[in-house]
Amino acid sequence: MSDPARPHSLPPLDWLRIFEAAGRLGSFTAAAGESGTTQAAVSQRIRNLENHLGRELFVRSARGVTLTVDGESYLPLVHQALTALRQGTDDLFSTAPRELRIAALDSHISGILLPRMASFLAQRPGLRLITDSVPKRSRFDEEKTALQIRFGRGSWPGRVCRLLHSEELQPMAAGGFEEEWRSLPVIMVRGERPGWEDWAAHSGAAAPGPPVLSFDTMGHGLSAATSGQGVVLGSTVLGAHLLASGALKPVSEQKFQTGQGYWLTWPESFAASPKRREICDALTDALRSAC
Repeated sequence: MSDPARPHSLPPLDWLRIFEAAGRLGSFTAAAGESGTTQAAVSQRIRNLENHLGRELFVRSARGVTLTVDGESYLPLVHQALTALRQGTDDLFSTAPRELRIAALDSHISGILLPRMASFLAQRPGLRLITDSVPKRSRFDEEKTALQIRFGRGSWPGRVCRLLHSEELQPMAAGGFEEEWRSLPVIMVRGERPGWEDWAAHSGAAAPGPPVLSFDTMGHGLSAATSGQGVVLGSTVLGAHLLASGALKPVSEQKFQTGQGYWLTWPESFAASPKRREICDALTDALRSAC
């Protein structure tokens, strides 16, 4: 450590940026994910900053890291300074974003994003939309794309979460089967959503027979029902465009609110500038609209 009594020059901006992320997120690993670097690189930059200042900023342990008293005192100062610098730079020099990159599961891209993008992009000539498909929900924390559409209860540390649609399940089948839906093969969607037995307990109606088809994504379950292969307890959110077009028909009026929902999320630092906030607000409004 350097001598704490001597005056300090301003530390490199990259060290401060990494320290702020690690302190805010409470994790070197999370800071590495947000900054697009490695955990080892984060650890080295913070160690460099500590050597520069002559003070320990984090306590390291087998359970992770926590801020020291000096670290807790320094974090709000660094956060405010970086925010002011970021906002001032954006206000003076930046233009509206010309590229919008969004990560989501395939079913969320096809069911939520794409049906609502035409009018959004029509109002922003020159803006390019880029999507990144995430193969599994568990992979979101590894995804580097800042803007993400996620499914759940909206509690992801370090991220701003805007609810787009609450999840609602309803029996659905291809058009023409409304009267005979109970004779159709039963489609099951595996995962965290409630299933047919839950729907039956909630609605008071009898559950259909045992499943003939079983899928691990709602998108596949909706596709199978659309092609006439059976009846699915479908998401009214992901299936909204299919219901609007008549490709799918609700076969029961009984709906089931799951307590989960679809969220547009981004890191807390992503929309610090007015132009970024405007595009995030506009995108949120567009994704909340009806198909």
